[in-house]
Formats: sequence, structure tokens, C-alpha cells
Amino acid sequence: MHEFSEIIRFWEARNDQPMALATLVRVRGSSYRRPGARMLITSDGTSAGSLSAGCIEEEVIAAAREVMRTRKPRLMSFDTRRRFGCNGSIEVFVECAPRDLLIALSENLSARTRCEIVTVFENSDTLGTHVRSGYVEPGAFIQTVEPPLRLIVVGDGPDAIALRGHAIFLGWEAIIIQAISELRKELDERTAVVVATHNFGRDCAALRYLLPLGLRYVGLVGPRRRRDEILIDVIDSGAELHSELFAPAGLNVAAETPQQIALAIAAEIQTVFAGGTAEHLRDRKAPIHATTAQWATSAR
Repeated sequence: MHEFSEIIRFWEARNDQPMALATLVRVRGSSYRRPGARMLITSDGTSAGSLSAGCIEEEVIAAAREVMRTRKPRLMSFDTRRRFGCNGSIEVFVECAPRDLLIALSENLSARTRCEIVTVFENSDTLGTHVRSGYVEPGAFIQTVEPPLRLIVVGDGPDAIALRGHAIFLGWEAIIIQAISELRKELDERTAVVVATHNFGRDCAALRYLLPLGLRYVGLVGPRRRRDEILIDVIDSGAELHSELFAPAGLNVAAETPQQIALAIAAEIQTVFAGGTAEHLRDRKAPIHATTAQWATSAR
């Protein structure tokens, strides 16, 4: 959800300015982005978010200025087969940015709560985007917005610092603590924790606390033999093992340096939370993009 966080920060810094919201609502064939990609645009043409690899943004910005001037939303179509070398077509809905929507998104992201936003982009007298609160018109585009992934790293060595850098780059919330006793955040279903103190006692204490919590990702940095010794200590302490433990943490990318190790761990966390497979894309038979987008087919 990096893009939503970026869009909200952009809006909060300029919330006294008129803005337009552009949403990729439909894709046929292949496309660089999938439905749900969004872009927030000011009247001077500055923007946050993206809809493509840079192919259509200028045209969308021009349309957004016109939408802000006329207050009338617009559905744009792009045949990417002829113009951009992609094998498909896309549709982008451009509207005056709904202030209530942006306020609600900001509140939900701050509270780390999931919400659904609905974009009615055709066949209706009430076009626009809003947070779902009940009935959804058939054909409307529905998108689930998750809070940003939170990464807590227990340890402050070079690999921990590099991992925080990767996390920030990816738009995750990143926190470093030296020991689990310093933890002050509530751990929710969008929290991953990596234990990398490289101290046997601190690692044991961290896992005794974390493994009973039922977290989707708890990573432990270090070799298998050390993992086994730590787990014997944790089990002997009576701690229940409900969290998913990844130890040694990280995908096999032949990592050696702290930066490479951090990359391997960040890639594994992304795979777990996004439901990926970590396979080579060249070997994948299904489409390489996944989307959580849906379109309403009846009243709900």
C-alpha cells in the first residue's frame, strides 16, 4: 500500500489546493499496472502515484486539469497495443478528488485498519469514488486498502540497518529496537518481525515473546544449527509456537553482504504478505500480475 501512503502524504502537504484523482479501473490484455493504480494530481501538474511506466501520465494530467476546471469526471481509454507496445488496453477514470475520501483514507491508514473504496465510473448518475459503507452499484470498481506493512527489527547490526533501509524504500513502516523488551508497538496481522541481535540470550527472549502471538512472519537471522539451539531453549521455556517462523530468514539469493542479506529477507517478507511464490517470472505460466480488485455484480 505504498502508493496510498504516498498519495495521502502528498494530499496532506497540499490539502488547500484543488486536486483530481485518476484511477486505473479496467485492463484488457497486458498492462504495466493493474486495476487500482491511482494518481493524485494538482492544478499545476504535480502528482503522486502512477498509472503506467510513464506512458500516459502526461495525457492524464492534461485531462485532470480539464476535469478540475469543468467539475465533470471523465473516463479515458488507451489502446496500448498501438501506442506503447503493450498487448492490451486500459481505462482510466478521472474525477475531482473527493475530500471526504482522502480524509477517511488518512484516518484508516493512521489507525492501521482495512477499508474498501468504491469507484463508480460508468452507467450511473452518481460517478465518483468513496469509502464503501453499504450498497454498491453493479459494475462499480471495488478495491481493498490494507494498512502499510510494519517491519520491526530486533537488533541494530549492519544487516538490521540495511533491512530498515530496504523497508523504507518499499514504503513499509520500519522500526529498529535493540531488544524485545523495548517493544512499544502493538503487533497486528500486517506486522513482520525480524530477530537479528546476534546475541543468543536476546534472540531467545525475543522468540519466547513472539512465537506465541500468531504472527504471519517472524524471521531469525543466523544458521540452522543456531536456530535449533534457540528453539530448544524456547520450547523448554513452555512458549507456544503459533507464529510462522522463517529461520534462517530470507530467500536463497546467494546473499553475502549485510545489504544482500537484507534484500533476501525483504523479498521473503514481500512474498509472504503478498501471496507470492518467489519463482522465476520466466517460469510462471499464469499472468505475472496479481490484483485484489473486484467489480460489483449486484447489490450487497
